[in-house]
Amino acid sequence: MARITLTPATTLPADGTAGALAGRVWRPDVGGPSVVSIEAGGVFDVTQTFATLRDLAEEVDPAGELRAAPKTRLTDLSALLANTPPETRDPQRPWLLAPIDLQAVKAAGVTFAVSMLERVIEERARGNPAAAAEIRKEVTRLVGDDLSRLKPGSPEAMRLKEVLIEQGIWSQYLEVGIGPDAEIFTKAQVLSSVGTGMAAGLHPISDWNNPEPEVVLIVSSTGRIVGATLGNDVNLRDVEGRSALLLSKAKDNNASCSVGPFVRFFDATFSLDDVRATEVSLRVEGTDGFVLDGSSNLARISRDPADLVKQLIGRHHQYPDGAVLFLGTMFAPTKDRGGAGKGFTHKLDDIVTISAPKLGSLTNVMTHSDKAPEWTYGVSHLMRNLAKRGVL
Repeated sequence: MARITLTPATTLPADGTAGALAGRVWRPDVGGPSVVSIEAGGVFDVTQTFATLRDLAEEVDPAGELRAAPKTRLTDLSALLANTPPETRDPQRPWLLAPIDLQAVKAAGVTFAVSMLERVIEERARGNPAAAAEIRKEVTRLVGDDLSRLKPGSPEAMRLKEVLIEQGIWSQYLEVGIGPDAEIFTKAQVLSSVGTGMAAGLHPISDWNNPEPEVVLIVSSTGRIVGATLGNDVNLRDVEGRSALLLSKAKDNNASCSVGPFVRFFDATFSLDDVRATEVSLRVEGTDGFVLDGSSNLARISRDPADLVKQLIGRHHQYPDGAVLFLGTMFAPTKDRGGAGKGFTHKLDDIVTISAPKLGSLTNVMTHSDKAPEWTYGVSHLMRNLAKRGVL
């Protein structure tokens, strides 16, 4: 497997530790995870005050509470990051985990016009990448390639829907892309997400797949958006393209949800408006010399992040431990790999780096889900460990 090297310079936001950065660390000495604060002086354990990241996110001012909490210094950030990739890990020293724990892991789909069109293409191609190029030309001819100004659910959007139905091109993906109701689905199970430096999983049945670089909101149980991080909503284009009813098989597999490197809570240095203006960059580097660069600009999202959260949580649906919400991506890779007309798909050992100036970088190496480390640490294990440590 390709090796990942993590350093503070390649992991932290552009402004370093200026923000309120929280993470989770596995501590071999206590046999379980700790909530940590990432600061200029190192990595500090705050678990005596906040047993879980969920508890911290429930505070009225998580950033202020994180800064004020009593702390125990664990290690340098450089040492923690160097010990995180499994290939170079000393199991007697701490390593970094995904920075979420008890929150429900949800995702919004088809929130950008470009990705919406690619979903229509996937559906019509029936999972066949060779057919996608011609279908893409036809769909773009009928729909256009710039729907960013069209507000979902608006009268203008409904008129476009009528035209597309008449043309015989209406799709379930267009319904959630320009209709009144957003697509919001369960991406992964509680505690199953992997963090930076880890292997990310592709189901072995897939031959056409891609990364999805996204901003991930941290949402409290009351529906307040309190911070953000980065995520890779690994996508199996052929599986979902065969049938939308295979969405759960395409999205929720071992190691298929990557989140990190840290949660950045809102404060004077970072706000929801910063999220709205975020440029998310992507780089895929293959052992075959293939390189793919892409980006996704939240300014071009079709549905405002706050509106998506309102569709996620409210009187109609509660999340007592809060939720994290992937906001979707406009990144839709079409660069050929392995031959003209074949489009992009992952190869094993691809290194995927997702980054944003105020959120840092999330890096994973791609493998098959049945080859990635098994997910064996669940909520019952966490609760027993925290109780044994006397922090519950």
